[in-house]
Amino acid sequence: MKLLLASASPRRQELLKSIGFPFEVVKINCDESYSETLNTKDIAAYVAKTKAEAYLELKDDEILLTSDTIVALDNEILLKPKSEEKAFEMLSKLSGKTHQVYTAICIKTTSETIVETDCADVSFHEISEEEISFYIKNFKPFDKAGSYGIQEWMGMAKIAEIKGSYYSIMGLPTHWVYQYLSKYFPVS
Repeated sequence: MKLLLASASPRRQELLKSIGFPFEVVKINCDESYSETLNTKDIAAYVAKTKAEAYLELKDDEILLTSDTIVALDNEILLKPKSEEKAFEMLSKLSGKTHQVYTAICIKTTSETIVETDCADVSFHEISEEEISFYIKNFKPFDKAGSYGIQEWMGMAKIAEIKGSYYSIMGLPTHWVYQYLSKYFPVS
């Protein structure tokens, strides 16, 4: 079997490699929008499955892995910021509060599709305007849901507590990935 990862995220690629699965990166272009009536906890799964369904070249000897991460604060979705101002606004909202990070995976073969969502609670200390500006200027979090990466300065300096998987917050629930893929790629 051959594993295909449909993600340009260097973090997801690093995590998948770290748990020992050989893979090839494939590109999928699809509409990632979702209905506003969708429950917050179901959005990441919906988008991950939509990505998998958009990949039409899957062969019998291939497994496709797609993933999506959303950050939610009081059911408000904080996607990737499109500007410094939006990143500043998001991080200001997260300051001193607990929010949820939902990361879903979709594992698809020609005969089955499995979707799992993992949720983690992340609590931030208060973040000053100077700290937010420093982070945005030095780490440019425009490719990250919620405007931060847990593995970067913001996570190291300002996260007070996490309940759930660190790796799910990083963008890939490795425990679910391993559970499902180890039957195709056993450790040796």
